[in-house]
Amino acid sequence: MQNDGKTTISLGLIKAFKKRFKKVAFIKPVGQRYVLERGYKVDEDSVLIEKVCGMKGSIKDMSPVAIDKGFTENYIRRGSHRKLVDSIIASFERISKRKNLVVIEGTGHAGVGSIFDLSNAKVANLLDAKVILVTSGGIGKPMDEIDLNMALFEKEGVDVIGVIINKVLVSKYKKVKSMLKAGLKRKGIDVLGVIPYFSKLSNPTIQNIIDETNLKLISKKVGLFNIVRNVFIGAMEPHDALGFIETDSLLIIPGDREDVIMAVLMAHLLKKPKRKISISGIILTGGIVPNKKIMRLIESADIPVLLSKEHTYKVSSEIHDLTVKIGLLDKGKAIIAENLVMDYVDVDRILEKIK
Repeated sequence: MQNDGKTTISLGLIKAFKKRFKKVAFIKPVGQRYVLERGYKVDEDSVLIEKVCGMKGSIKDMSPVAIDKGFTENYIRRGSHRKLVDSIIASFERISKRKNLVVIEGTGHAGVGSIFDLSNAKVANLLDAKVILVTSGGIGKPMDEIDLNMALFEKEGVDVIGVIINKVLVSKYKKVKSMLKAGLKRKGIDVLGVIPYFSKLSNPTIQNIIDETNLKLISKKVGLFNIVRNVFIGAMEPHDALGFIETDSLLIIPGDREDVIMAVLMAHLLKKPKRKISISGIILTGGIVPNKKIMRLIESADIPVLLSKEHTYKVSSEIHDLTVKIGLLDKGKAIIAENLVMDYVDVDRILEKIK
């Protein structure tokens, strides 16, 4: 399902499979977030997997269909379904040649891609793939999502071998795991893993924010991998603001509120071991940059500063809605993903079911 951690789990599974097999490949047949890589428009997740997992093969074959702007409209008007199908099959044949195993990542839920006749369910059927559903933690929501997706995969004659439940709150882990296993067993669905929520994977770094927004870095390149756990809007008096700052806070503030910026900066610099005031980064809004002397003080504290021409509320909303994905340079997150899959997913059970 969308934003439930398919790429994270794909990455972890590839790492686990590579401990068992010499030749493991990856493909994301249809991708919706493309980047330019070596002259090709390819899905960003394919680039991530290639770099982090050391995959060999053509990056274009790892991402044969990348949905760029206008793709859907052009397809509806005059697109060739056969051409897309042939492209996916040809790439898959090249990628899978002389490989022990191929990990195929879908895009969103089972029906995504239906607008151009290439839903995940249809692609799975096309490639004769076994399917693992990935959904987020909870009880009711996962059960509902699994039922809906199972129906479409069954319609296409695709074998769903089980589900992985991701991002389960630690405080509810035992209950959720027990209830989902019991509930899904009644439906004949195998639970292949239950992964606890790990905040470091879900919290953005400053680099993630730069990658996913139009914000401009105006300070020196420091602190780009600071993790943001809290977001604070500096729209109050300086002495009041200090009471709202938590560990690893991102301060969003108009650039002319130098009084609040200085107060927060001093608290950050003077923090003691028992105090948890710390600033991961600052976003200046309204296109206003503080006095050069203040900017130098911020930089001396190794706090990255981003600039937006938009107003504070709009920037805050954009940060709130940010979808966090593992970036190419997020080596720590890649290691966490690998360990979570190794610890909480029954990899051997998966291999038994895909024989």
